[in-house]
Amino acid sequence: MPVPTSAPTEHQLLRDTVRTKIHDAIMDGTLEPGERLNDDELIAWLGVSRTPIREALSQLARAGLIEMAPNRYTRVTTPRPDEVVEALQTLGVLFGGVVRLAVPRLGAGARKRILAALDATIADFETHDVAAVNHDALDVFALYVAECGNADLQRVCRDTTDGLGFRLRLPNLDELVDWERMTEDFRRLRTATEAGDNIGAELATEAIHQLPGEKR
Repeated sequence: MPVPTSAPTEHQLLRDTVRTKIHDAIMDGTLEPGERLNDDELIAWLGVSRTPIREALSQLARAGLIEMAPNRYTRVTTPRPDEVVEALQTLGVLFGGVVRLAVPRLGAGARKRILAALDATIADFETHDVAAVNHDALDVFALYVAECGNADLQRVCRDTTDGLGFRLRLPNLDELVDWERMTEDFRRLRTATEAGDNIGAELATEAIHQLPGEKR
């Protein structure tokens, strides 16, 4: 029998709009880590009813950007030092596969964009600009995600990487990881990407994210 199709409802679109606005406010620092999110204040800010707000908050909680405890609090996630390694390793599992798929597919333009982004990220590491690293490193891997050609993997990354990356937003991140080794691993990633070596790029990506691999 024919499968019925329907356009997104106004309610669904409203929920998605609300989610995007709250997401962007968290990622740009307008809503700070640990900040409580009050329904009435969100209603006044966003100009919508409670239902799409609660649905959007639930989605953001699944993504790791919001912490919710029924009848206690809804607040922006606070990054914790003890979560850094787990968040890095989870990103490494995702991005390692992404990079392995993406590198052989890169056209000249995409390769040039990724290499330029890697150069910017390496410069951030060399100057110990922690805030810039937190932003630019995720942007680099987002470029690989866009080129990997796997819609399922792209969807998983889209749904999870912001929350995982947010957990790394610690001002003393360089005290919690091996900064010099990570810088060198980004250089390895650049070299492998430029050479079209997807296995080398995958191994460098996994090393960046503290996954165990080949011995040095």
